[in-house]
Amino acid sequence: MRRTVTEGHGPVRYGPPLPDDGLPPPPELTEVLARAAGRAAADPVGGAPALLDAARGYWDRRGLPTGPGRVAAAPGAPPLLLALTAALGGDVLVPRPCAAWWAPYARLLGRPVFHVPTPAESGGVPDPYALLETVRRVRAEGGDPRLLVLSVADDPTGTVAPPELLHETVEAAAGAGLHLAADETWRDTLHGPHATVLLSPAEMLPERVTVVTDLAGALLPPGWPAAVARFPAGAAGDALHARVLDVLTALGARVTAPVTAAAAYALAEPAPVTAHRAAAVRLHARVAAAAHAVVTGAGALSRPPRAGRHLYADLSPLREALAAWGVGDAQELEDFLTGRLGVPVPGGHRFGDDLATPRVRLSTGPLLGASEERRAACLTAPDPLELPEPQRALNDLKTVFDDLRDAQRWEPHR
Repeated sequence: MRRTVTEGHGPVRYGPPLPDDGLPPPPELTEVLARAAGRAAADPVGGAPALLDAARGYWDRRGLPTGPGRVAAAPGAPPLLLALTAALGGDVLVPRPCAAWWAPYARLLGRPVFHVPTPAESGGVPDPYALLETVRRVRAEGGDPRLLVLSVADDPTGTVAPPELLHETVEAAAGAGLHLAADETWRDTLHGPHATVLLSPAEMLPERVTVVTDLAGALLPPGWPAAVARFPAGAAGDALHARVLDVLTALGARVTAPVTAAAAYALAEPAPVTAHRAAAVRLHARVAAAAHAVVTGAGALSRPPRAGRHLYADLSPLREALAAWGVGDAQELEDFLTGRLGVPVPGGHRFGDDLATPRVRLSTGPLLGASEERRAACLTAPDPLELPEPQRALNDLKTVFDDLRDAQRWEPHR
């Protein structure tokens, strides 16, 4: 019997974190953190004024004017989503697949989570018709859907939802009376910023959208946890902001003073930070494109990555070859590829996909090298794919997928 729960592979304790870029932060950012290391006083729950002002400026520059009292900060996006879910109440809807950390926080609160299919062209944003049908079905069964979590620039698929799809989904959500939490962690990591149009749901439905941005996406290392949330204007937004602060207070969710200093500096987007971010995005875009070519060249299915540091692969066309290796589901595929490649390759079940479907998320960070020095060299190399470590990692990836492709060709069809 195929397992559905694997010992040692729990969905929360072993869930994959945000993909790490594997790169050292710019020295200017490290100096800001170091200068603040002696600050002993605790910052207030919800964020210090300097951090909140920097977040407001960050959103102002992106066409999302943000007034005082409409921002909160926390040590990472998970506490913000947990607080938002607790403040809103009701059931939660998420796309399938979705970021691995979204659903566990709703379940921790005892809230049902319903997955909604995404269209063929992108992940992160549910199909509007499927969304309406899911809301109808949940309410008919006595449920109370109130919150839709989505991401225009998506983890795990690495895709960016087109504006027309986003508009239709936002309209459907508004008609269904849902509040939207827009995870915009990856909005500043577009691989082709001049070829990809990214719009925020908050531009389309400002009175019903809370934006959450984890700074580990593009501005800070993941070991310096900080995230910011932007709340709607008006009385309803003020009340939601106040309830979220209550929950953060109960959790003791404070950003540490040194990280506050680094986060405020990064959100102001000085030249050293923006230059480092641009170089990191170019590097990961190059590696993601090369990995995508390997995966699809072997016959697997994968949408072209457009943002972030990851891509999502469906190995269903290689099922017969996988079966020869004893791989029949996403957990077994995770174990197989992690063992063969020597880097974490989480299965699609971590992201809400069907365990029976052999899908995985591949991240580009582990392909850059084993040491910080070698990864840093990738950032400045004229052609990082010619460096020994990325070249070796991509060759290993190609060997594994080519072996599967060749085995599939010779495996007799049943």
